[in-house]
Amino acid sequence: MLDRAVHVGVVSEPRAVVVEEGFLKFFAKATGETDPIYFDAEAARTAGHPAIPAPPTYLFSLALSAPAKRGGLFDPVGGLGIDMARVLHGEQSFTYHAPIHAGDRLVLTTTTSDIYAKKGGALEFVVQDTQAVDSAGVLRAEMRMVTVVRNA
Repeated sequence: MLDRAVHVGVVSEPRAVVVEEGFLKFFAKATGETDPIYFDAEAARTAGHPAIPAPPTYLFSLALSAPAKRGGLFDPVGGLGIDMARVLHGEQSFTYHAPIHAGDRLVLTTTTSDIYAKKGGALEFVVQDTQAVDSAGVLRAEMRMVTVVRNA
């Protein structure tokens, strides 16, 4: 069982990431996007974007590409030390305050907001909230991820 007293409230170290155009295109293709704004910079500019925009659920992959050490799900030293073989994806949600585009430099910070159990502890749910802030300090997006840990 995960120790709520130890992990809830832990804030990760800030992780700087660059939104790469190639990865955006790959993600868009993998998620079935067909709109040319996700593949062609000129189509994106014609549609009013400064560069190729991030598809709606891209923040999830961006956060996975820069895992936290402090408070990270899998880090055995500074994180929760969860065995990946016991993990299920529970849910995710996004709140965008401004669009994210290729070339943006963002800083991600993740807070473990809650841990709770169901089915007599057979399942534990880890709730983590990630904020993406740009180089000007403007909050661009927030993501909530719920990870299910199987204990039985």
